[in-house]
Amino acid sequence: MRNSSDAVLPAAGDVPASSEGRRGIDGHLGYLLRQAAHVHRQRVEAVLGDLDLTSAQFSALVMLEAYPSQSGAELARLALLTPQTMSTIIANLLKAGLVARRPHAVHGRIQQIALTEQGKARLSAAKARVYGLEPALLAGLSPDEERIIRRWLAGIAAGAE
Repeated sequence: MRNSSDAVLPAAGDVPASSEGRRGIDGHLGYLLRQAAHVHRQRVEAVLGDLDLTSAQFSALVMLEAYPSQSGAELARLALLTPQTMSTIIANLLKAGLVARRPHAVHGRIQQIALTEQGKARLSAAKARVYGLEPALLAGLSPDEERIIRRWLAGIAAGAE
């Protein structure tokens, strides 16, 4: 019996590239989802770079546009981030003038976050770039295949709630 120190590790050149071996169609679905999400996030970060937005900031702004006047905690849930991370994001967006805070009409301790006009303009430019990445994601898929994938991904997300 071999112990771990006797194990033969693959040489660096033996590790398969993304989409090959266990990193490809034979890999675990969870890993494949994570790998695909990572690549997509890198692409999003690249197209947002000169707009001075991160993918997390973009997500927060998109959620604020879709669901206006959220608290930081609500926004964190919507954007799939921790409240601590969202707190930092909000602080940076406030400093950049992209969002503003105002007290909740009923619950004075709750601060609602809203897009500013500058935030709306920056988000519009960012959405054009990020949503422009989708055709590459869908390349080679039929409309039926796209619907299946969307239904599958939404079903996975719904199971988490």
